[in-house]
Amino acid sequence: MVNTNQEKRVRKISNPLTILALFAGIAETAGTIVLPFVSENLQKYFIWYVMGFPVLLVCLFFYVLIRFPNSLYAPSDYRNEENFIRMHQKQLNTTVALAAATIHGHEGCSKESSDIEKIPNIVVNASSNLKVDSPNWNNQILWVDDRPENNIYERKAFEAIGFEFTLALSTNQAHELLKTNSYIAIISDMGRKEGEREGYVLLEGIRSKGITTPFFIYAGSNLPEHKKEAKDKGAQGSTCYADELFSLVTNEIIKRSK
Repeated sequence: MVNTNQEKRVRKISNPLTILALFAGIAETAGTIVLPFVSENLQKYFIWYVMGFPVLLVCLFFYVLIRFPNSLYAPSDYRNEENFIRMHQKQLNTTVALAAATIHGHEGCSKESSDIEKIPNIVVNASSNLKVDSPNWNNQILWVDDRPENNIYERKAFEAIGFEFTLALSTNQAHELLKTNSYIAIISDMGRKEGEREGYVLLEGIRSKGITTPFFIYAGSNLPEHKKEAKDKGAQGSTCYADELFSLVTNEIIKRSK
């Protein structure tokens, strides 16, 4: 029977970081041992290899760390492997919901610019850096839209990663909710029954009250001039694509939490 310490040693070797360190150590040791036996005219090239190999490994490591951080962890690296399973299940559910939202598309928005292949990376970045499971974390988002049935898939993507929504059907209802509630972000459409530019009316109204909550426009236009106008008026972003909205919101929340 394998004892507990032996089990731990075996499990640690499954970690990519441990494998990388072992491989680099063996390669460098072997290179040092072999160096005296290499002919003099080849030694300078061999020395460059011995010096350059660890540098290459470090560069590759940081590339993977930045692009695919979760791939550097094995299930055994978690105190509770169930947490590992739950995390990946959450990522899968979020990816599926966001892909559905992107495929479904926003009314009046061209689907040609959406890049579904980027969705997994967007989700991994969000799930790796957000603290939505923390007991002190505010995970409430206010979504203002007089036709909430149009963004069901988008909300499911956010909810799959741990956010919760309060829905408002009008600018006045949103203002009433903001009197007694705090939100980590506000998402608004543009045209409503109250007016064609009601998204900006709401934005200007809350900014005039000193409310600095991140504000995002989710409407049927993705024109550069509309994006610029939204930012000039105090919004953190404007888009008509579900994947871009998810990225804008989560990145802003991550930035403000640091």
